[in-house]
Formats: sequence, C-alpha cells, structure tokens
Amino acid sequence: MSSPRTPAPRTPANRRRPDWAGRNYSLLTGAAIITNLGSHGAHIAAAFAVMEAGGSVGDVGLIAAARTLPLVLFLLIGGAIADRLPRHRVMVAANVLNCLSQAAFAVLVLTGEPQLWQMMLLTALCGTGTAFFNPAAEGMLLSTVSGEHSNRAFALFRMAINGAGIGGAALGGAMIAAVGPGWVLAADAAAFAVAGALRTFLDVSHVPDRAPGGGLLSDLREGWVEVRTRPWLWSIVLQFSVVVAVVGAADAVYGPLVARDQLGGPAPWGVALAFFGVGTIAGAVLMMAWKPRRLLLVGTLCVFPLALPSAGLAVPLPVWGLCAVMFVSGAAIEVFGVNWMTAMHQEIPEEKFSRVTAYDWFGSVSMLPVATALAGPAEAAFGRTQALWGCAVLVVVPTALVLLVPDVRRMTRRAHGKTVAGAAPAAAAPAEQTPADAAGH
Repeated sequence: MSSPRTPAPRTPANRRRPDWAGRNYSLLTGAAIITNLGSHGAHIAAAFAVMEAGGSVGDVGLIAAARTLPLVLFLLIGGAIADRLPRHRVMVAANVLNCLSQAAFAVLVLTGEPQLWQMMLLTALCGTGTAFFNPAAEGMLLSTVSGEHSNRAFALFRMAINGAGIGGAALGGAMIAAVGPGWVLAADAAAFAVAGALRTFLDVSHVPDRAPGGGLLSDLREGWVEVRTRPWLWSIVLQFSVVVAVVGAADAVYGPLVARDQLGGPAPWGVALAFFGVGTIAGAVLMMAWKPRRLLLVGTLCVFPLALPSAGLAVPLPVWGLCAVMFVSGAAIEVFGVNWMTAMHQEIPEEKFSRVTAYDWFGSVSMLPVATALAGPAEAAFGRTQALWGCAVLVVVPTALVLLVPDVRRMTRRAHGKTVAGAAPAAAAPAEQTPADAAGH
C-alpha cells in the first residue's frame, strides 16, 4: 500500500488521454476542431454575405469557385514546400493568411457594401492558405503516432473534426440569423488565430533535418515518381477524381433543387446532410475498434455506397429514406478514409509524404469545378433524373475498376507499422511523451 506522500503509479485508468495520444497529436486535434467549427459556419456566411450585398445565385457560385480554384493551382507547390520546410511553420503561416483574409472579409461585410470582386479575392486568398496547409497537415498528423496505433488515432481525429464540422455549420447558421454573416466571418478569423497559436507549441525537437533538395521542380518530380510507381495509389486517386466530382455536383447542385421541387423546401436537404455528418461520426467510432486486414479492399468496397444519395435523389426517396442513405454513405466513406490514411502512413516515406498527399488532393479536387459547372447543362440535355442516375453510375464504375488492381485487393495491414523516428514505443511511452515529428480531410 502506498504511503500518503507517495504518488500512485500512473496507469491507463488515471491517464487523461490514451498513451498513444501524445502532446503533438492533442495539439493538432484541438487546433483542427477549432478551425472546423469556424470554417463550416464561414462557408455558409460567405454565401449569405453575397446575397445580402445583392448578389445572385450565380455570384454565390463564383465565390465557391474562387475558394476551390487555388486548391487546384497551388496544392502541388504546397506539397513540395511542406516537404522542404518545417511542416509546422507552413501550417502556422497558412493559418495567418487564412486569419487575415477572413478578418478583411468580415470588415468589408460589417462596415460597408462589399463588391463581388473583393469577396472573390479574399475567398481566393483563404483557399490559397488551405492549399498550402493541407499537405503539411497530413504529414504532421501521420507522423505523431506509430503504425500499430494509427487506425485508432486517425479514426478519433476524423471523428473529432467531423463532429466539429456539424456543430460549426449549426452554430454558424444560428449566428447568421442572430447577428449576421459578418460576425461569423470574424469568428472564423479568430478561430484561425487561435489554431495557429496552438500549432506554434508543437514539439519538433526530434525532427531530423531534411537534406536540401534539387529545387521545386525536382521535388515535384520525386513526388510524382512515388505516385506513378504505386498502382494502388494512382488508381484510387483517379477513381476519386471522378467520384468527388459527381458526388459534389449531386450535393451542391441537384440536392437543393430536388429538395425545393419535390421534398418541400431546403429544410429536408439540410436534415439529410446532417445525417451524412452523423454517419461519418458513426464510421469513425466503428474504426476505433475495427482493423480490417485487407485495408484497401475494405476501403474500396465502402466507396460503392456513395452512389446511394444520387440514386435516392433520382427516385426521389421520401425524406426519411434520403436520410437513411446519407447516413450509410457517411459511415462508409469514413471507413474508407481511415483505411486510406492508414495505408498511406504504412507505405509512403515520411520525407516525401506531403508531396504525395498534394498529388492525392490535387487529383481529388481537380474535376470538381468542371462537374459543378456542367451539372446545369447536363440537366438541360438529359433531364435531372437521368443526370442523377449518371452520377450514381460514375461512382460505381470507377470503383469497380479499381478492384481489378491487384495491390488494392491484396495489400494487408502490417502487424507493426512504421514507427515514428525518435519516438519510444507507444505502448511504453508516458502520456506526455511527444513523438519526434508532428494532419489530415
């Protein structure tokens, strides 16, 4: 029995966090929760700011395009820079740019009548920050845990940010109704400031110095070699360039139209989207405990349910049926997401990870502006129902083709994934210990 003056030994029961969730992981997760709370409300606020300034639906679309275009233009450069410079500094610099651009947007909305070009410019600057942030953030998160704990760590991280996204959208909508969109944009700027400050506390003392590269183009070529020499990687990136495009078109264009014309207004579509968010949390909870051996096979099979919402809108299903398929598709894509992150963590060299992630992001979003732009002409040419069935088919066919790739079917989870350089084995490390290197969709 311990004396009153002798502290009891620390056990898993009295730790504040799991032994694999070190300081860097906690800081990254906390910062991501804060930015997701702000940004999901800010996306809604930007649309209402345009409409309150007298803009049309087309102007709202231009704001959305201004946010997406920099991702396509700068993601690859952002990935190369994140593998060349300390990733935490890239993340903080991106947060500063996001903070300043959103603060300027808020001031415009609160103090005057913002012009469309001004809102597009500031939104594009925010999108540019995201293009540099995302590849660096992926590399930081993936290097905070050892391979044996990666599945649980990624699932918990995604559950946290998805929950924050749902809460942020709800809170943002309520704040817009109560105080107007300008204050929601100001809150988003403050969220970026707080998140950037948290990320300055990341412990990178054990990060090995990176050897100088041969220049930006050379770094991009090295990243491309990593992608093209892995059939499982480039095939899934190609698959998602189509899947993300058609799912985005269905959600952003056809969903609101079906809700307006056949479901009774925008509220049912908002409820259905909320069920998708709840499904992602359910999928993350499942992946906290489930570690499928053939991780890419299981993940790819879980992409097929993404065809269900488009098919449900084509019928159309009643609201409760649409909510059910949205929930299933949300859970399924989360299972894919955790398995995909685990596979990337297992297979990609750490020093090239941000560049590879940038190619992944680039492939996933490159066709999205095209698909949303063509959604209207496709409806005019074929009819809305046929266009929605086409979206469903364009989810199923590329996913089925990916299953023909041997590495997708055969890749197995390693019993002990790669361990973070400089970190003690996670099972033996105290709760406060930080892995050597210090993100994630």
